Amino acid sequence: MMMISISNILLLALAAANGCSAFLHSGINSAAAVRRDIPLLHSSTQATEPSSQPRSGIAQELLNLALKSPLWTYVMVPQARASIVKTAESNGIQWMNAKSWLNEQLSTKDYSDVVYPEYYKQSFHAYQDGNLSYDAAVEQELASRAVGARNFPKYGERGEDVFRDSFDKALAGIGARICDNTNEQGKKVIVDFGCGTGTSTRRMASQYPQVDQLIGIDLSPYFVDVGNTLLNLAPNAIENGSGWITSITPDERIELRQGDMANTLLPSNSASVVNLSLVVHELPTSVAKQVVSEAYRILQPGGQLWISEMDFESTAYKAQRENALLFSLLRATEPYLDDYADGCKELREFIVDTFDSTKITAATGRHYALVAEKGLENNGDDVDRVKRLEDYRFREDGSYAVEDTHLKPWESKDD
Repeated sequence: MMMISISNILLLALAAANGCSAFLHSGINSAAAVRRDIPLLHSSTQATEPSSQPRSGIAQELLNLALKSPLWTYVMVPQARASIVKTAESNGIQWMNAKSWLNEQLSTKDYSDVVYPEYYKQSFHAYQDGNLSYDAAVEQELASRAVGARNFPKYGERGEDVFRDSFDKALAGIGARICDNTNEQGKKVIVDFGCGTGTSTRRMASQYPQVDQLIGIDLSPYFVDVGNTLLNLAPNAIENGSGWITSITPDERIELRQGDMANTLLPSNSASVVNLSLVVHELPTSVAKQVVSEAYRILQPGGQLWISEMDFESTAYKAQRENALLFSLLRATEPYLDDYADGCKELREFIVDTFDSTKITAATGRHYALVAEKGLENNGDDVDRVKRLEDYRFREDGSYAVEDTHLKPWESKDD
């Protein structure tokens, strides 16, 4: 029997750390897509009209008040947390044991003197201090595994791996690669923007043994500290007798550092790849543009920007956004989700205008993968050149190129 469950919805929203909210809906069955070449003039960065009108009315106001009330903080959020832990444990993900083990390994530090951009000082993912706490950092990878298991019940505790695999395949399908040439230091470097505790950084390290260095950058020193602790401990998974939920391979090429991805202080033309995995939806569009510009600056000629994200132009996400209750709950844990949804097209046009070639494709039923390449040195003679976006997200009939096979927010794996 199917029934609406607020805790199911909040379970997903609360698990959004470092992009886990992107698990909310996705499909993994690919289908043939149509390439659409969309010409964009070099200066085409003008803003677009919002994709939906601001929500208003008495019902919406009452809902907004409820989400700011003690009911949300002291009843709904704890209920959702209990639900996600139960989901994890029932799928063989030993949340409580792993969290206890990691907390015992940590030597916590005081980061009160670190300065953050204003947009980052928000409550994210139902953590009062947002990403600026050890609690959020310790639970990030636990939540990722739990949400993956919940949303891909067929694969159980491997659900997150299946989800991330879909992005890897989509990126490869539109030409993601490590460029052959090295930087001035003779190195091939991947920079992972918004790395969190390093899940995506470690994953790329295992996939690209030819890379000399992988630099993960995140604004939260708490997430970076937890990530470095895991790298230093290099634990086996719990089932192998250690304390963590997955096995982590030590890799001296990986460096996780606290910093601002909009101003990395890295040398220009120094990176082979800049990766943004499930990060952009947590940024105001204005900041996202700064991040894209910084990525372009540090990429060497022939280097690529990889983005994996929610696609609010997909049919499924459009429908979700029209559900006032559901989307209000999600926005309560993702302060910039409306800004992201309205700014998707504007940001994409900015990327196309900035880079020399851009390709985008459907990765799941509700997510896209994008590859943008920085051209070779051209002495500025491309000022009047028309740039194009190769868009493979839709079939000829206009439907999304990947079926939306994901579990719906109100469903449980036993329905």
